[in-house]
Amino acid sequence: MPETSTPAPTPAPSIAAQVDEFNTGFTAQIGPRLTAVFDEEQSDLNAAGVPEGAVKAGDSLPEAALVDASGASSSLGEAIGPNGAVIVFYRGSWCPYCNLTLKHYQEQLLPVLRERGVDLIAISPQTPEASELAVVNGGLEFTVLTDPGNVLVRRLGILTEPVAAARAAHTDLGFDVADSNADHTGDIPFPTVLVVTADGLVTFADVHVDYTTRTEVDTIVAALPA
Repeated sequence: MPETSTPAPTPAPSIAAQVDEFNTGFTAQIGPRLTAVFDEEQSDLNAAGVPEGAVKAGDSLPEAALVDASGASSSLGEAIGPNGAVIVFYRGSWCPYCNLTLKHYQEQLLPVLRERGVDLIAISPQTPEASELAVVNGGLEFTVLTDPGNVLVRRLGILTEPVAAARAAHTDLGFDVADSNADHTGDIPFPTVLVVTADGLVTFADVHVDYTTRTEVDTIVAALPA
């Protein structure tokens, strides 16, 4: 019988286009005061740029103890398969931009990676219970892990935290980052995508200091090994 392959995913709007659509409704919902707070935070993050020492192509990933969505112990080495992986660092299931992106990767990126035997791994500092929420709400079929205390994120130089005004705005919206994080702090990663080999060599790194922007699928696919 002829070989069959996974059907190509149906084309979808880019992440940037989906973010633009989301922002239109979100800013109308939260009003000008809170919108100004988040706009200023994003502007300051862009002005500061990617931190010196952030992970880059050519680096080797450190080993790290992680936890899966069921609460079982795991590790970065165990998660990366023999054909390497795409690793996505995200802020948490409380972040609408993260949820939008992970769902987009599920629909548009995962089928391509499966064709090539490359794993897709998402990592955040949130509790396993919050990770499970991200899995269920996004219908995610790839590995979702917790980096308790952002140990791995610190080693990769991509640690950040919402500014005080943004934390206060979050409170106005009914949540706090620390309530979702495994270590009960506000520490979170800059949204980051890495392409890594089976032995943990980083061949592509894209760090986004502005959390409303993310790495598009076409960019990730272009960075995969031939």
